[in-house]
Amino acid sequence: MFDFQYAIEIFPTILSALRITISATIVGFILAFVLGLVLAMLSRTKVKTIATITNGVIKFIRNTPLLVQLYFIFYVFPSFGLTLSPFVAGVLGLGIHYSTYLSEVFRSGIDAVPVGQWEVGKALNFTQKQTWTRIILPQAVPPIVPVIGNYFITMFKETPLLSAITLVEILQQAKILGANSFSYVEPITIVGILFFVLSYPASLLIKQLENKLNKKYQV
Repeated sequence: MFDFQYAIEIFPTILSALRITISATIVGFILAFVLGLVLAMLSRTKVKTIATITNGVIKFIRNTPLLVQLYFIFYVFPSFGLTLSPFVAGVLGLGIHYSTYLSEVFRSGIDAVPVGQWEVGKALNFTQKQTWTRIILPQAVPPIVPVIGNYFITMFKETPLLSAITLVEILQQAKILGANSFSYVEPITIVGILFFVLSYPASLLIKQLENKLNKKYQV
């Protein structure tokens, strides 16, 4: 039976751990966004060695589980003299893993920019940096914003994996409460509701944004 009184008592404790979940998601996503853009640009470079290595790294990370990568960062890195806190290790794992997916999203957006736009940069005597920042990226990023937003939500829902490296986010907090009270129904239910309450409205906002951008760019 679901004990509402017990659920009310433990709700503030679980809610306090939500800050860790949200912080890990935001910081990890910022890392994934920046690193994903860098990977997308490196994969398109004319230097074949760099492009080959970059594409190899992307494929390797995408085809290995996030959980394994988290374990490696948190438990194996110390063997090489690099000990990270659970939060830093979790953010690093999320950021690196999802950067490989965002790199493909960025690459598709960049490929969608008409070839003539690159010629415009040459005609204006822009440097390569100016061409990227003033012509290519302003056209490549807006149409892919909805896809990027969906990955943000997905990353948020993946944060329970961080409990595997002892980070006390909301799921880990629910496990601790369940172990202390021998009642897991209430804390796990609360965690599920919190994820739904935060994820569903965000998905609706992204859908609205996608509809607006589709009309603007006639996608």
